[in-house]
Amino acid sequence: MPDTSFDLIVLGGGPGGYVAAIRAAQLGMKTAVVEREHLGGICLNWGCIPTKALLRTSEINHLLGHLPEYGFAPVAAKFDLAAVVKRSRGVAKQLSSGVAHLLRKNKVTVFDGAGRLAGKNTLAVTKDGKPVASLTAPHIILATGARARQLPGIEADGKLIWSYKEAMVPPIMPKSLLVIGSGAIGIEFASFYRNMGAEVTVVEVLDRILPVEDAEISAFAHKAFEKQGMKLLTGAAVKSVTKGADRVTVTVEAGGKAQTITVDRVISAVGIVGNVEDIGLEGTGVKIDRTHVVIDPYGRTGEPGVYAIGDLAGPPWLAHKASHEGVICVEKIAGVKDVHPMDPRNIPGCTYCRPQVASVGLTEAKAREAGHDIRVGRFPFIGNGKAIAMGEPEGLVKTVFDAKTGELLGAHMIGAEVTEMIQGYTIARTLEATEAELMHTVFPHPTISETMHEAVLDAYKRAIHF
Repeated sequence: MPDTSFDLIVLGGGPGGYVAAIRAAQLGMKTAVVEREHLGGICLNWGCIPTKALLRTSEINHLLGHLPEYGFAPVAAKFDLAAVVKRSRGVAKQLSSGVAHLLRKNKVTVFDGAGRLAGKNTLAVTKDGKPVASLTAPHIILATGARARQLPGIEADGKLIWSYKEAMVPPIMPKSLLVIGSGAIGIEFASFYRNMGAEVTVVEVLDRILPVEDAEISAFAHKAFEKQGMKLLTGAAVKSVTKGADRVTVTVEAGGKAQTITVDRVISAVGIVGNVEDIGLEGTGVKIDRTHVVIDPYGRTGEPGVYAIGDLAGPPWLAHKASHEGVICVEKIAGVKDVHPMDPRNIPGCTYCRPQVASVGLTEAKAREAGHDIRVGRFPFIGNGKAIAMGEPEGLVKTVFDAKTGELLGAHMIGAEVTEMIQGYTIARTLEATEAELMHTVFPHPTISETMHEAVLDAYKRAIHF
């Protein structure tokens, strides 16, 4: 029988939970992880990783349609949808196995089952309703994540109305689909299916797509997606859904006018709901706000010895936020000196559509609302040699500085590989760099990253190539 007494128990083996467990083990804590389904959580198995595999396929499919631009004779390439999905699932399986290996390597005990708080310092584990173990530890981290929000009357049925799970393993390629919601998840699926040849309509209740991004980047993305053939309806709401034998008719209202759109499938991507049910929060000091657990800057809840991290604990809904939150929580528990709470403004956000979108810090509007006197710099990809050579001249980098102090308040990017480049600005914010350090940094040539340098220079009227 495995040990049941630990220094730390983590409920949930997603990107927050397994990272927290490994860090705890590194710090000498006897640690257990309780996971009811897949190590790696939704992100690794049904989110971040398999969607990137799908998007990579769609990028290749797009490039195959532009072979003459690169000096190749055109080919009539056809894709095998089952093989596309199989590759995506294989990538997820490989990485999930990798997480299991890392936990074994760090001597973290893994319990396969569902966990529930069962009194002070106790977590009961069950599998298929049968008891597995009763674990004890002075510290228990809740990392149960979240699930897709369901709109009344538009609940995912797995056939005509898809959640992210069904959208990742389509049995057929729909000729047309409608995506409800234009956040990162909705836009990534819209981009994948459009690049694979489907007719795509996106419905967004707010006045612009990608609403958390800088307005200028959202507008750029809107034009780029429309140029690709997407239909984007903003300030619009889905009023009704009528299912047919193999098609769906959706009534959408925008500007006081209603229209009906008939498509093969609907994807619902309207946010998430925290998994707060059935984990034993009743009768504890844990507070819940709109399905998410309330925590302090170090992950502590209102119940002594109980902590929460990741999507369960609130926005932003990002795997890297969950992982870092887990490290902060564990290091605080272990008494590590100089543990700094996470600054949400320093968490980068990435959307892997085509073109990619990435950002960190305040948007121009938020910076002004906060009372900053600002300087704004911009640099288009069309002024960058590497972007043109790659055949990716569509993009923009935007920087926002405090005019008095030179602090980089925010950076916003759209274009090829910007999700790989945003970390440069993220490091700058972490180091509290000003425009001086960024301008004095030498960027390699020829790279797309030079647009980042030029966007800084432009904020101070010193851009060279535009």
